[in-house]
Amino acid sequence: MKKSQLIYQFIRTKKAVSKQDIVIDLRLSLPTITQNLQYLEQQRLIDSSKKIPSTGERGRNATAYTYLKEARCAIGMYLTAHHINVVAVDLSGDVIYMVRENVEFDWKNDAYLRKIGEIAERVKDEAGISDENFLGVGIAVPGIVSEDGERVKYGVTLDFTGWTRAEIAKYIPYETKLFHDSSTAGYAEVWISDDICDAFYISLNNSVGGAFVINKSIYEGEGRRSAEIGHMTVVTEDGEVCYCGKRGCFDTLARATNLDQYTDGNLERFFELLKAKDVKAMELWDKYLDDLSLGIHNISTLFDSSIIIGGYVGAYIEDYMDDLCRRVDVRDTFGEQSKTYLIPCKYKVESAAAGAAIWFIDEFFETI
Repeated sequence: MKKSQLIYQFIRTKKAVSKQDIVIDLRLSLPTITQNLQYLEQQRLIDSSKKIPSTGERGRNATAYTYLKEARCAIGMYLTAHHINVVAVDLSGDVIYMVRENVEFDWKNDAYLRKIGEIAERVKDEAGISDENFLGVGIAVPGIVSEDGERVKYGVTLDFTGWTRAEIAKYIPYETKLFHDSSTAGYAEVWISDDICDAFYISLNNSVGGAFVINKSIYEGEGRRSAEIGHMTVVTEDGEVCYCGKRGCFDTLARATNLDQYTDGNLERFFELLKAKDVKAMELWDKYLDDLSLGIHNISTLFDSSIIIGGYVGAYIEDYMDDLCRRVDVRDTFGEQSKTYLIPCKYKVESAAAGAAIWFIDEFFETI
């Protein structure tokens, strides 16, 4: 890592530091630190207008170096069957602007592709991102994507296998890259967590997916099919048919549509009814938690890591963690308490889109 990167990341982590802090912690010479701080200020990545109060009786207040999280921004998109979800993200991974539009997925329709470009441009403008500070557009899709981010290798859910980045980004006049939605969502969760390096992320959307993060990097697998937990066989007889054509997949038990089919596709309304103790909602939720606990138990047995519950259902799961943990614990072979490793997601909305944007932020950090 270059010294400029090292100093920048130190400032970013500590929020506000003095030159002396950098000298002590990074063990770099004062001239080296001074030179790199000047460079970072010239790039408008850090600020030195504030002071750190002195703790001595006659000491001067030291200059406080802080990082400017708004110095660069990226856009992330998540394309689903019925929506185009777009976020603008700053250098802290914070969502600073968000748009969600009801648009039917139709990659063969030029008007749909044009709509993608229009929304991306609108978010950039309305978030106030200048061309100089703009990093690019990450596009998350519900399918397995090639390593170079150029092509959808497996897109059965929306029937778009073979779709290319060039086709989807036809009307986006910026750098773009395609990503698997579960991978970007899982990566975003670990990226913003200082205390998590390894984790398994469960994506509970209208289809079920996952991501396995090792040392803050996604493990993709040799065929880029790692963590496709939606296709674990969990019902051996008379299971429902999955979109993949097989029966008994975990996806058929844990997808969000098993809940919001009761409320005409409105998941928020389902959880409102659940809190109001609607009998049917409670019955559906009871079965859902039992089925989910089976999948979690299997994942815990395989990976023995933190497990993050995310996706559409994950946005509501925090209030029900005690009940879920109790059901997981009943299945546990080793007597471990699942509350020690089972975690509700931090990104309650648009984690897949945010993760797609964060890729550009990481890429930027490598260039400092």
